[in-house]
Parts: sequence; C-alpha cells; structure tokens
Amino acid sequence: MTNIEMTTEEIYENIQNKVPLLILDLRSPENYMVGHIEGSANAKCTNMQQKQAIMSRLPKDQKIILIDDDGNEASQNANMLARFGFDAHYLKNGIKSWNKTLVKSKQDTIISNEKLWNSLKSDKDVFLLDVREPMEFAEFKIPGAVNVPLSELFTSSVGERIPKDKKIVTICSHGNRSMVATFALAQKGIESTSLEGGMSKWNQVLNANTAIKNADLTIIQVEKVGKGCLSHIVGSDGQALVIDPNYPPSKYIEFAEKEGLKIIKVIDTHQHADHVSAARELAKITKAELYFSAKEEYEIEHKKVDEGDIIPVGRKQVQVIHTPGHTAGSMTFVVDDKYAFTGDTLFVESVGRPDLRDKAEEFAKDLHDTIHKKLLKLGSNTMIFPTHHGEGIKPTENGIFYTTPEMAKKLTLVDLSKEEFVNKVVSMTTPRPMNYSIVIKVNKGSISIIEEQVPDLEMGPNRCSIQ
Repeated sequence: MTNIEMTTEEIYENIQNKVPLLILDLRSPENYMVGHIEGSANAKCTNMQQKQAIMSRLPKDQKIILIDDDGNEASQNANMLARFGFDAHYLKNGIKSWNKTLVKSKQDTIISNEKLWNSLKSDKDVFLLDVREPMEFAEFKIPGAVNVPLSELFTSSVGERIPKDKKIVTICSHGNRSMVATFALAQKGIESTSLEGGMSKWNQVLNANTAIKNADLTIIQVEKVGKGCLSHIVGSDGQALVIDPNYPPSKYIEFAEKEGLKIIKVIDTHQHADHVSAARELAKITKAELYFSAKEEYEIEHKKVDEGDIIPVGRKQVQVIHTPGHTAGSMTFVVDDKYAFTGDTLFVESVGRPDLRDKAEEFAKDLHDTIHKKLLKLGSNTMIFPTHHGEGIKPTENGIFYTTPEMAKKLTLVDLSKEEFVNKVVSMTTPRPMNYSIVIKVNKGSISIIEEQVPDLEMGPNRCSIQ
C-alpha cells in the first residue's frame, strides 16, 4: 500500500497544479461551514450504513483526500478506502495543520424536508438537482426538479448545466447519492446542499391550509406534499375530528392547536393501500376516539361507523354515508349538507380505482352506483374534499383541493353509462402503489411497524385514481 499521508504543502501543490482531487471534509457540518479548504465538500456520515452507501458511489479514478480535526478519523477512513482500491489519502494532523486560506460556506451542507418546503414557498432562487437515474426520476419527482444522474456529475462538461446564480439542492432516494453529488459539484467550485433523507423524507412533508373558517366551523386541509395525499381536520366549538391522517401524526396536533382545537375523534374513510394511516397513532397520542368502517376488517380496537350514523363534533353532526367502489367499506362524511369528505372515491380529476382488492369488475359496478346514486345527488355546490390529488393538479387560489357534483359531472369517466364505465375501468392497467399489500396489512393491524419505517413503505407516487 502506498503512503496515504499528505502534508499541507503536498495538498496545496496538487490544488495549484489543478490535479483532479476529491477533497472530503469529515468534520461536523457546523465546523465545516465556519472554514474549509476551497473545493472540499462536507462528508460527515451518521452511521456505517450511510458510509458504505456513499463509498460505493465514489469514483475510483480520482485521488481522494480526507480531512478531519486531527488526522485520526481521516487516517482510519483513508486506509479503509485504500484497501478497497481507492487512491485515498488524508491530511496529516488534520485541519489544524492547514496554514493556507480557508473559505466559509454560503449555504448549509444538508437541508431537512421541512426547510426545503419552506424555502420553495418563499425563495425562487432554488435549483433542484435530482441525481437519480432517469427511470427513477420519471416515476416521481419534486415539481421543477432537473435530472442529471450522479455518474454524469463527475464529467468535465457538467458544470455548464448547473446555474451559478441559484442555491443548488441535490436530491436522490435516501440522501446518499445526493451527498456524493455535493462532492462532485464542490470539485468544480459549485457549492450545494443535500436533501436529508432524499425523496423518502420529502414524501413526509405535511402542509396545512384552512379551507373553511366561520363562527362555528373550521375545516383544515392537510396535504402530504410529496405524495399528493390529503387529510382533513373538521373543527367546531373547540373540538376536532381528523379524517384520514398521515404520518407524522404530531403535525395534526400542531395544526389543530393553532386554530384552538382539541382532537377528540379520529377516523379513516377506508383502509388505505398507498400510505400508512396515522389514525391509530394519532388517537393514541391525543386519547381520542378511533373510528373505522364497519364494513372493513381491522385488528385494531376501534368504534365502527356505518351508513346513517352520526358523529358529533362540537356543535356539528357529521353524517356517515356508505360509498363502496374503491374499497367495499369506503365511507363518505358529510357536514352541514355542504361539505363532503369522499376518501378515494371521487377526486378532483378522476375517480378511485376499484382493482386494489382484486375484485375490479364487482367494485367498478359499486363505484358507478356510488358516484351516480349518492355523490352526484349531493347539493350541486357541495364542496367535495378527496383524500388524494394527482400529479400536476393545481389547487384553488387559497391552496385547497376540492371538487363539486357539478364539476364532477364533466369528468369523462363520470359521463359514461354503467356498462361503459365498468368496461373502461376494468380495462385500464395502472401500476399498483408500491408496497401496497404490506401497507394494507399495516393499516389493518395485521403487522406492526415503527414510524422510522414509514417513509420507505410510502416511497413512490400515489396511485389510487384511475388515470
């Protein structure tokens, strides 16, 4: 094994001679940001699994130099890389021995999902660089992101494709490739930030908008931004019912308290297949009553609701309507004959798919009956709040996703006869949600998971509508 130790002068000479170097700073992000060697990138790994994932993405045809505080950690990691065939080195005695200029960071080395969402809402100078493979990118992405696969970032011409006047945020599935992308960009003098946890964590961002607020009724729509899931908080006289909550459940408490509401009841419109319901966990945290459809099987202690039941919330009476089609037990909840929460039965842009329980033709017939004999019979201006919206569907000016019976009548599928509808729906072959069979078992209560497993189970777009 060649000598992997390098002095300040040796590294500086390499930099001056423009030798291709990948300089990785292993110190904490805070220390790195205060001062680091120009052209280096922060490479602080949180665990061995992340270290191994990142190591597998590093180029073997470039000299890699590791930097730490005193040379100890860098020496160990450089030796490990060398054993795996990398041209790896480290700075002798660490950053304290560096007697040349250090530069400060202008942006964080990593960014959380919440901070990125807030940044996208307020800052137009963010450039989203998705470094996954094209097939992954095509499957689902953050709107506005540009795809440049990680392997291309180490080529000499890639700098021409990256804007110099924007804040660069690199994105991948779990945050490992995006961190390596920051290494490649730093090598080209481009500072960037890695999205922590990648798309799996992006799928967990919840954003609340108030849909209705008057003297005796508050309706808050909560969007799972990266996945298009929608849930709702219905509040009256200080009390609240949460419909179809998503993870993380703690956000619903925050959203409700902001409007002076206490969550006393939690309910799902149906047994979800594309995301993990947070209903049980939210009810446990808030000590609220938990409700599920009487026409679906659950291995979770709960109260059952069925056609004609009334759920009181504050001064309001929530009416329960059985609306099968997406699932056999799907329920719709109606407030004041003006507001309806239809789950995955009727969307802004389409209708719920009936094939996720392997009874497509039977459920398609039920779905047609539900739409025409129940939902379209609601008042023409009833605001219908679905539990999902499709990619590219725009909300109203105040950020709310909803439809009405009048609007729904204009949908192509809704305009078909029952026979045409069933034939059309059954013939459509839309990919099923990722992990849907496991998700159904989790939501039924057959198997248990911990919250940390939710992002990976929910990876991918929602696929509960007929496209």
